Amino acid sequence: MCGIVGYVGARSSVDVLMGGLRRLEYRGYDSAGVAIIGAEGELATAKRAGKLKVLADALEQQPLEAGGTGIGHTRWATHGGPTDANAHPHLADEGRLALIHNGIIENFSELKQELLDEGFAFASETDTEVAAVLLGREVRRTGDLRAAFRATVQQLEGAFTLLAVHRDEPGLVVGARRNSPLVLGLGEGENFLGSDVAAFVEFTKRAVAIGQDQIVELTADEVRVTDFEGSPVEVEPFEVAWDASAAEKGGWSSFMRKEVAEQPEAVANTVRGRIADEQVVIPELEALGDEELRAVRRITIVACGTASYAGLVAKYAIEQWARVPVEVELSHEFRYREPVIEQDTLVLSISQSGETMDTLMAVKYAREMGAKTVSVCNTQGATIPRESDAVVYTHAGPEVAVASTKAFVAQITALYLFGLHLARVRGTLTDGQLAAQLHELQAVPEKLASVLEESEKVAQLAHWMADTRSVLFLGRHVGYPIALEGALKLKELAYIHAEGFAAGELKHGPIALIEPGQPVFVVVPSPRHPNSLHPKVVSNIQEIRARGARVIAIAEAGDAAVLPFADEVIRIPLAAPLFEPLLAVVPLQVFAMELAQAKGLDVDQPRNLAKSVTVE
Repeated sequence: MCGIVGYVGARSSVDVLMGGLRRLEYRGYDSAGVAIIGAEGELATAKRAGKLKVLADALEQQPLEAGGTGIGHTRWATHGGPTDANAHPHLADEGRLALIHNGIIENFSELKQELLDEGFAFASETDTEVAAVLLGREVRRTGDLRAAFRATVQQLEGAFTLLAVHRDEPGLVVGARRNSPLVLGLGEGENFLGSDVAAFVEFTKRAVAIGQDQIVELTADEVRVTDFEGSPVEVEPFEVAWDASAAEKGGWSSFMRKEVAEQPEAVANTVRGRIADEQVVIPELEALGDEELRAVRRITIVACGTASYAGLVAKYAIEQWARVPVEVELSHEFRYREPVIEQDTLVLSISQSGETMDTLMAVKYAREMGAKTVSVCNTQGATIPRESDAVVYTHAGPEVAVASTKAFVAQITALYLFGLHLARVRGTLTDGQLAAQLHELQAVPEKLASVLEESEKVAQLAHWMADTRSVLFLGRHVGYPIALEGALKLKELAYIHAEGFAAGELKHGPIALIEPGQPVFVVVPSPRHPNSLHPKVVSNIQEIRARGARVIAIAEAGDAAVLPFADEVIRIPLAAPLFEPLLAVVPLQVFAMELAQAKGLDVDQPRNLAKSVTVE
């Protein structure tokens, strides 16, 4: 979950590292640090607990010597609290070596005891320092950083990306990856490493994803990638599809506010080029032929957090369109219960970063069990797409705020495209039915824009409710996952109790929570469609209103039936039932964001959270 940057070249490495860390701070903001090999060949470090600005202020007061080789780190604490001592980089070999780490070293305790028995000392509580001291020992034995690094990683178990530099080998950064992300940036007379491409996209768009159990040796003029045994590995560069400005605030007060506003564009970009002649065209799915997709008899969606709610929305659509049973599993539960997976099972994973460790492990397990795998991902070159048989990329652009917004609607969009593609392959929709659904999907960006234009009422409501201690969310059918997502956003951003329920469950227990003044958001389905659940949801509203609840209804334009029973009504444009979630979620995102800001909280970097969960 930590952010990692490495650089070798002619620029000031401090400037490159701090810029990269600023764009990676969403990965962890408990502490930050850099290590530089200066022009005189000395290794200097600076690290501070707290957000990156604390380190930036310290460097302004006490600048490090200029140098063209360095590594930088922003931390999400795992082993040891967020203190200066536990911040990375960690030093070894009498201060000549510096190392940074993302992940968890599972056998650190045994290794630490071994090193203590040999007389080595430790200055932190981290597992990372064990790797640093171990590497220092190997450097003393071999006299060569490359050989020592290879010997070190072979002794480590768990998930790790490691970068290291040594005073005696200026102009060299070594890195290794196992179950944790690492991307190489290829420049002219300079080269970069990062947890993702945001670390270096300001300087180059040519990138290489470092694979599992691979080592990279980086100099200004050369990169060498090998496996852990030292055998050379061929790499395939790719072009980053966005530039550094996409990862900047651009005048917005927060990244989240910017990303909420970018949702129409995120949906439009995800659809663009994938609909032609009223058909779905997804070239990435060519790796799974039509025959293989026709053979699918069951789909299991694996995801975590917000992505799992996107999967729950998609379940309704895929089952309705393609007539294939779909189940949605939390990735971290999936592989530990020995699920039934057969060759006609398709495991569909969802991860914004493509590095979510629980989801990655679920995908690997599914492949081992013989299932076909497809991933939905927002990040080029990420691990989960590479581990999958096929991928449907969302094109939401970089999402920096920790709480997901535009990635969520882009995931639903990509899943809908997949569902319609599957329906075409299986022949479960006529050409006319398929065209109607595609027209609905293409209309979503404009409708999202109109929802955003009317969000002032939601902002006012949030500010009036700034002292609220608990909020409930109700929905039915595709509105149920949106209720869950609305509650999650409020928990993430405002740190208050929030729960989402299927509205039909009210009488089975949750209605006991209703007391006078209890705020309840209700996602109301359209009354315009056959078999609509609208009357049942209105009945639910009456039940909670009779017990004193304060009801805020998310309802489509023109729905008059809900007016007598709701204290507040927030309108969304007319849409077909399966496309309402893409619109209904926006007011809930805005509400959570505005309420958190009314409380003076940081909406981009909520406490205890990081953007990409790369440890189990």
